[in-house]
Amino acid sequence: MQFTAQQLSVLLNGTVIGDPNTKVHDVAKIEEAKEGQLSFIANPKYTSYIYTTDASILIVNDDFLIEKEVKPTLIKVPNAYSAFTTLLEKYQSLVQRKVGIEAPSYIEESATIGEKPYIGAFAYIGKNAHIGKNVQLHPHVYIGDNVKIGDNTTLYTGVKVYHDCEIGNDCIVHANAVIGGDGFGFAPQSDGSYQKIPQLGKVIVKDKVEIGANTTIDRATMGVTLIEEGVKLDNLVQIAHNVVIGEHTVIASQSGVSGSTKIGKHCILAGQVGIIGHLEIADYTIIGAQSGVSNSVKEPNTTVLGSPIMDLRHARRVYVTYRNLPQLAKKVNDLEKRIKELSANSDKSHQ
Repeated sequence: MQFTAQQLSVLLNGTVIGDPNTKVHDVAKIEEAKEGQLSFIANPKYTSYIYTTDASILIVNDDFLIEKEVKPTLIKVPNAYSAFTTLLEKYQSLVQRKVGIEAPSYIEESATIGEKPYIGAFAYIGKNAHIGKNVQLHPHVYIGDNVKIGDNTTLYTGVKVYHDCEIGNDCIVHANAVIGGDGFGFAPQSDGSYQKIPQLGKVIVKDKVEIGANTTIDRATMGVTLIEEGVKLDNLVQIAHNVVIGEHTVIASQSGVSGSTKIGKHCILAGQVGIIGHLEIADYTIIGAQSGVSNSVKEPNTTVLGSPIMDLRHARRVYVTYRNLPQLAKKVNDLEKRIKELSANSDKSHQ
């Protein structure tokens, strides 16, 4: 599939510098691009590649100044990184989108399927499920009874969506994610055993959410586990029952959020963050990697890290001290020896 510089500039509302009829059929990094490929530059440290790359078309920022002759045709846009991302999304949708219902697959008669679906082999769609328009259900996807899947949403192979859960429009759920499994609820008994607490709620995932491979989102004990619009969850993330995650929050791999915790909007949780239950994390909070969160973060725009978490400025001082512990320990040992020597000399002088 080929595109000209003129076609791409129309799509991106950009300005062509060079031959508008230059064609590309693939994309590549600027330092590796060959003739017939499209690339971009947004980071100034790669500027030198503009004059050496073999790419046929480059997307650059409007403020880029040409200092000498360039081989590629340029497309100037307000934000090169964002424009290139838009193109990749379009390219991916053209290449990967399928249409049709493969056999064998099972669809309950009471289920409703929107226009232009793709339902892969061995997929299962339960009673009264509602599947929107242009939905992609890859092989071995399980959709439970009464599940709702919005328009233009893609579920990759092996995704499981338990009964009564809802996923919005324009979402992506990667392989083997589980949405709506039981929350970790057990009541201790007098004999030391545990009795399972029925999990009667559900999960609601709003629009434009992306959920990574092998991520799990547990259904609420009662009510809803809620993932708000625009949230991005990495692979191997655990979201427990009755958790609420605010709009456009990002959570990196191997992080876990315990039950009934509420995370605000536009937060960032780095890898391996652990949050205990029933806390509140304010909007625009940043939590550093491997942090253990045992208290609520009440002030917005706060950055914390460590286990237990500390304010960023305090944490930096702590870590400086921590790195210097061997030297500090040596100083203490030297001082103790010196004190003993002084004490011994003092005792001798008094004899």
